[in-house]
Amino acid sequence: MKAVKIPWTLFASEFIGTALLVLIGLSFVILDFGKGSFMLKLIPDAGLRRAITGFLFGSTGALIAVSWIGKESGAHINPAVTLAFWIHGKITPSHAFGYIFVQLIGGITGALPLLLWGNLGNSIYYGATYPGNGYTIWVALLGEFLTTFTMVLLLFIFIGSKKLRNFTPVIFPVLYLIMVFAEAPISGTSTNPARTLGPSVISGYWAGWWIYWVGPAAGALAAVAIYNFSWFKKFEIEVAKIYHFQHDRHGIFSKVIK
Repeated sequence: MKAVKIPWTLFASEFIGTALLVLIGLSFVILDFGKGSFMLKLIPDAGLRRAITGFLFGSTGALIAVSWIGKESGAHINPAVTLAFWIHGKITPSHAFGYIFVQLIGGITGALPLLLWGNLGNSIYYGATYPGNGYTIWVALLGEFLTTFTMVLLLFIFIGSKKLRNFTPVIFPVLYLIMVFAEAPISGTSTNPARTLGPSVISGYWAGWWIYWVGPAAGALAAVAIYNFSWFKKFEIEVAKIYHFQHDRHGIFSKVIK
């Protein structure tokens, strides 16, 4: 693939999208699990609150994908997703590096307003992810690997299928409902280094921080490998976007397709 000039509007959109995911998504986490929140009395069952939180977090990502932000940048809003598209050959290295950089900065920027939650947010480190009580770092690492692997593989299958493509954003609310309900007690169900970085920076809580880089990256790479060397390959990915597949006003995405 030849290097292409990337318009800054793509990076700006990806930055804004990631910041919004962290700000809105983790506000739901704080509201549902912060010590002293009315939600603890309203919904005493932690499992149900996890399911609701996962659904709302996934819905936030889905809405960003179908918005003007997703129309412009493709709404990866996750370094693991960008890594998967890059390894699969659907974006250039410079495109991928730029996206990952602004995603991480966006994660930190989106976390800063979470400080306004005060003691409620601070009680759970503003939504930071860390290994759960009773679980080793290796089990937490496996949890991040498996959840990210599942997310990326499903994403590729939906994007690659002409019949399913337009329904791609719908998988996120359902998928995160299931994953957060089942896996969050183990690792916090990050699947996204930018989502984890933001609250760690503002809270100063870095327990097991490397898990949330290695696990999602390895999961994404494994998903791409399975996709490329199995019958899943019949689902041909045409463009590195979550939605708005036909929109390419800069001529960027069409140039990086193999």
